[in-house]
Amino acid sequence: VGDVVAQLTRHFGWRGPIGCTFPAVVQNGIVRSAANVDKSWIDAPGETLLQQKTGLPLLLLNDADAAGIAEMTFGVGKGQQGVVIILTFGTGIGSAIFTGGQLVPNTELGHLEVRGKDAELRASAQVRKKKKLSWAEWAVRVDEYLARLEVLFSPDLFIIGGGVSKRHEKFLPLLTRRTPVIPAQLRNEAGIVGAALAAQL
Repeated sequence: VGDVVAQLTRHFGWRGPIGCTFPAVVQNGIVRSAANVDKSWIDAPGETLLQQKTGLPLLLLNDADAAGIAEMTFGVGKGQQGVVIILTFGTGIGSAIFTGGQLVPNTELGHLEVRGKDAELRASAQVRKKKKLSWAEWAVRVDEYLARLEVLFSPDLFIIGGGVSKRHEKFLPLLTRRTPVIPAQLRNEAGIVGAALAAQL
């Protein structure tokens, strides 16, 4: 991974700070979980490893947190002051919670239990494809997951991101939550934008 990041920085002649996202809990540059990556990443000093490979200042952060930072700064979350939950549906379900515009990092709400399983094992975009679920069938699973989040957090807004947000018209109208649910404005690019922004702060 470090070699690829270093290769990209050389290719583009980049000499400034780098923001890099990772699909795991990242505390002070240390990777603390590995639900959708190799288990050898657990407790790895990811940020330091990437800094050594690139020779540049680098910030490593959770991928959904990065997407959330972008949406709250430039997207549909801009100006929202209540409790906003941003969910990225892809291989798993990433999450970012903001309260009063401030990020609560590393929430990993895709691992919340729904019907005896991690929510992402029932409602991720990957599950929809693997199980060949119709949009309506998948929407029922997403709706059930959002219902659990409503009970726990009483959010003012859900923002749905990840690749599936490009097809939001297929499933968002089928949801029955009392909390407004809207598609991410930056779609699947939110993580890239958020990582770049976080690296500059």
